[in-house]
Amino acid sequence: MKNLFIGIDISKDVFDYCFLSEDNELLIPKGQKPNTVKGINELCKRISGFSDYAIWICMEHTGYYGYLLAFEFSKRNLRYSLLNPLEMKHSVGLTRGKTDMIDAYRIASFALSNMHKLKPHSLPTEQLQQLKVFISMRNRYTKILVQLKNGLKACQIAAKTIDLSIQIEENLALIKQQEQAITNLDKQMLELINSSGELKESFRKATQVIGVGPLTAMKCIVETDNFNKFTDGRKFSCHCGLAPFEYRSGSSVRAKTRTSPLSDKSLKAIFYKAAGTAIQHDPQLKNYYNRKLKEGKHKLSVLNAVANKLVLRIFAVVQRDEPFVKFSA
Repeated sequence: MKNLFIGIDISKDVFDYCFLSEDNELLIPKGQKPNTVKGINELCKRISGFSDYAIWICMEHTGYYGYLLAFEFSKRNLRYSLLNPLEMKHSVGLTRGKTDMIDAYRIASFALSNMHKLKPHSLPTEQLQQLKVFISMRNRYTKILVQLKNGLKACQIAAKTIDLSIQIEENLALIKQQEQAITNLDKQMLELINSSGELKESFRKATQVIGVGPLTAMKCIVETDNFNKFTDGRKFSCHCGLAPFEYRSGSSVRAKTRTSPLSDKSLKAIFYKAAGTAIQHDPQLKNYYNRKLKEGKHKLSVLNAVANKLVLRIFAVVQRDEPFVKFSA
């Protein structure tokens, strides 16, 4: 049975699609449907007309815009993959012009050329999906809170020369409201974690590691699909941007070993904060940190190494049925 690759380019209101056979034959050069349940049903009817082919649907990971498509495809047991948009961008080579129709063809063509690399995607559990949304909301609320506090400082400075008492009171009320919203979200996330036995156990094990707080543990659980998408701590370190890589070519190019900018920067920031806590409360990591500084290593380089150690410890504790053991210096 031959493969049929369906490339889908997703936008907020519509999605464009293209059907490309294993022989590089355009069976349906272009098509467009609304990004609704009705539109997806119409696409699935067209797909059902190709029962002689092994269907493989490919689309870029576009966050919320692709949620409905992924849900409907999973409900119908259709095989689909989510592609990294950056990988797609670098794979097409030199291009001129861009439309959604062309992008749908390029996605299908990429799937055909890289069929040996494609991996079917499966939706996380409902609890994990909810937890991911809650974490995103918390991040937005935190940014708003920082802006409000900075605005309050500016008003207090200006209030030394002009009357801004009403504005300061309003700002204080907004800050209090935002802090309460973050507190409520934290409670809801913990309740969600405790409602699932698997999530609760992973959360308990991860937070045993010194320096790893509730938010760090939750972020790890979401990003790893409860430690199913990433089973190797080193690969997750690479995803976070904590793993250093060599940079050399021939006999003359010898640059410093460095981390890659292609990473999840929010995860990296969280682990840097966790590393800062760990070197204060973990005797072994504190000794390691001070020793490397005395050897002349850069502070951020050592902090990065500590963050990497935390990732490896989290994976070791979660994947084993053994508690975390605190080592002495």
